[in-house]
Amino acid sequence: MNLDELKTEVSSGAIDTVLLAITDMQGRLMGKRLVANHFVEDVAAHGAEGCNYLLAVDVDMTPVSGFAMASWERGYGDFLMQPDLDTLRRVPWQEGTAVCIADLAWLDGSEVLASPRQILRRQLARLKERGWSAYAGTELEFIVFRDSYESAWHKGYRDLDPANLYNVDYSLLGTARVEPLIRRIRNSMVGAEMVVEDSKGECNLGQHEINFRYADALRTADQHVIYKNGAKEIAAQEDMSITFMAKFNEREGSSCHIHFSLGDAEGPLFVRNPEVFDAFLAGQLAALRELSLLFAPNINSYKRYAAGTFAPTAVAWGRDNRTCSLRVVGEGKAMRFENRVGGADLNPYLALAAIVAAGLHGVDAALDLAPVFEGDAYSAADLPRVPSSLRDARDLFATSEIARAAFGEDVVAHYVNAADVELATFGSAVTDWERFRGFERL
Repeated sequence: MNLDELKTEVSSGAIDTVLLAITDMQGRLMGKRLVANHFVEDVAAHGAEGCNYLLAVDVDMTPVSGFAMASWERGYGDFLMQPDLDTLRRVPWQEGTAVCIADLAWLDGSEVLASPRQILRRQLARLKERGWSAYAGTELEFIVFRDSYESAWHKGYRDLDPANLYNVDYSLLGTARVEPLIRRIRNSMVGAEMVVEDSKGECNLGQHEINFRYADALRTADQHVIYKNGAKEIAAQEDMSITFMAKFNEREGSSCHIHFSLGDAEGPLFVRNPEVFDAFLAGQLAALRELSLLFAPNINSYKRYAAGTFAPTAVAWGRDNRTCSLRVVGEGKAMRFENRVGGADLNPYLALAAIVAAGLHGVDAALDLAPVFEGDAYSAADLPRVPSSLRDARDLFATSEIARAAFGEDVVAHYVNAADVELATFGSAVTDWERFRGFERL
């Protein structure tokens, strides 16, 4: 939908609300519900203010210390949400509603460096300097429960009712049990101008996946966050719930595999320039441990990395090998690599920025690609390992020269502090595991 089309819809009364949205550090949509007339008459051209604490809070929306850009001492002022009208689209699951993603700037016009969308934009600009463009597709898994979000909350997220009671990976019978919900999500995303390709069951109880056609990297990230938010809203309307936790229970976790390729003015680049492909992939291997914080940002993220669960534990690349962190797939113009490190809890802007930064590191350093790995990467003792904890990933990112060169000191410090906040909060929590283990027996 372009702005003229929106104005027509607003004039006819078909649309009365526009969501102006940014993406926070956690990859969530935040923003305002604007009266549509106000959006088209004022905000579309000039933007709207929002409190800068939105990039300086934890998951609970608690203002926390340690962020240079926003604090009590600085007064938690405003930044400007500038609509990117290329993202304007209908929201079919909300009556009379459209949504527009915004970029973030300070009131003097300077860039908000820590904004996830701006971080990705800067990496894409580095590609553009070389005449290259990034294309990506994200495969996002989730678990469906027949409990509403409110019911799950009151039950303490225990004894929930998964939508499937056995492994329905590729099962047409099992997925039919949840088809009313999944079909509504698929069709709603089509109505929001996304190209949906398929849905399928997955391994964990109630686990499913909906897949979209690849697009340029920024569009893919925008669609990812709108879809993730929309899927939760649609589930809630059906008195059900969806979780995108990386590891909800001790069974298989939920991933976000990212398929990635480069193009130039002549089309797909990797197949025509094997040297660039090899160096770009070598950069992924070289930087993966140092940048893993941007693929796995939470305490829970690291519990997903377990042998025999299709989540990677070793830093290696293979051809159509799902035991490796990096899987090369496709032939000819469709050749690409799949990063399998990210969980469903990742922020797509940050993860895609990490892939671009790693690849450009490989190209600029003229890195040689290690030999292809064949066999079971889980059992290969001589391979580097994916970090096993948020603490390890935080420390690697904090000392990474690759991260500093690509993102800058301010961005590194911002996301290291975000990790510190999560680590401190978790360290002070008393868990159910501790109570069950120690209440009587210790």
